[in-house]
Amino acid sequence: MSETATAARRPGEHTADATPGAAPVRRPRVAIVLFNLGGPDAPESIRPFLTNLFTDPAILRVPRWVRPWLGRIIAWRRTRPATENYAVLGGRSPLLELTAEQAGALEAMLSGATFEARCFVAMRYWHPMSDAAARAVRDWNPDEVLLLPLYPQFSTTTTGSSILAWDRAAAHAGLDRPTTTLCCWHSDQGFVTSTAALVRAAWDRARAELPAEVPLRILFSAHGLPETIIRQGDPYQWQVERTVESVVARLDLEGSDHVVCYQSRVTPQVWIGPSTEAELERAAQDRVAVLVCPIAFVSEHSETLVELDVEYREAAEHAGVPGYFRVPAQNSDPAFIAALRDLVLRARGNGGPEDRLCSFAGGRQCPKPFGDCPHARARAVRRTAPAGA
Repeated sequence: MSETATAARRPGEHTADATPGAAPVRRPRVAIVLFNLGGPDAPESIRPFLTNLFTDPAILRVPRWVRPWLGRIIAWRRTRPATENYAVLGGRSPLLELTAEQAGALEAMLSGATFEARCFVAMRYWHPMSDAAARAVRDWNPDEVLLLPLYPQFSTTTTGSSILAWDRAAAHAGLDRPTTTLCCWHSDQGFVTSTAALVRAAWDRARAELPAEVPLRILFSAHGLPETIIRQGDPYQWQVERTVESVVARLDLEGSDHVVCYQSRVTPQVWIGPSTEAELERAAQDRVAVLVCPIAFVSEHSETLVELDVEYREAAEHAGVPGYFRVPAQNSDPAFIAALRDLVLRARGNGGPEDRLCSFAGGRQCPKPFGDCPHARARAVRRTAPAGA
């Protein structure tokens, strides 16, 4: 599925060596903005990070007048357990450094493209956030901007919220450049292949450690969401399931036992399931070992390094699960970065002439009931826009 740099060239673009002896033609500049969650960079950043998170309208869906004080109460109540979690990581999240490494690796892989690429990082809830990233992009003065979420599956709570924050920041910074948004890449074959390779390597290591008679079950664990958000048309759960289907098909492990489950519940609402905790209990009852794969995260952070590696491991051992193993996140795995490169090359050709919105496969991927798919929202906006607008 790889796209070459030549295939990504648009009409009217020229390479520097198009005509022997001619003066070099400037390659178009493309700013690639990587969206990610962000994380506190010091113990004193934990409370404000959580406040930014829980006062986001995309996260805390309550009336506007309630959100500021309720979000701060939730952040205050979550500060102590979050501080204990981040203490395991030295008091800070590794997410910014890992995302910066991904940005640098992607930029290097794009060095031979027909355009000049520079990658920028825009975190949603802690620095560097969209305002700083938009100013940096503006100062670089690109010809185009490509928004690349490091969330394979679209959700209004992640990519959707980041897009809104970016739009505000870009307007405030006076950044007015043609912008293409890649909304999702849940079943992109490069992503699927690189993920399956990591799962297979972890599977082989686990099988080598386990007695032959102990079965092994793969738990594809994704961050959960309240059921109400899914009922409102968010396509996240559907896209997670498509990712797992694609990875399992690529693994080609005959008779493999696997399940999709969801972690990180933080409110008393009913959340999508089954929960990862419940699946660990079921594994204990079935006397099967588990291989946990973080299927919606592409970088290590507190929810993999603490929640999966410490809390769920302890829960599994306490429940009597006969073996607990974990697939590493992609981080800067070369095959994964190559998948991002190919996504960038294709997205430059897939942006629509009107809204410049695309998925990994071009147009909308989500079934009709998912009205919170960004393609559905964009279509609704166009339908209600005044004639000639």
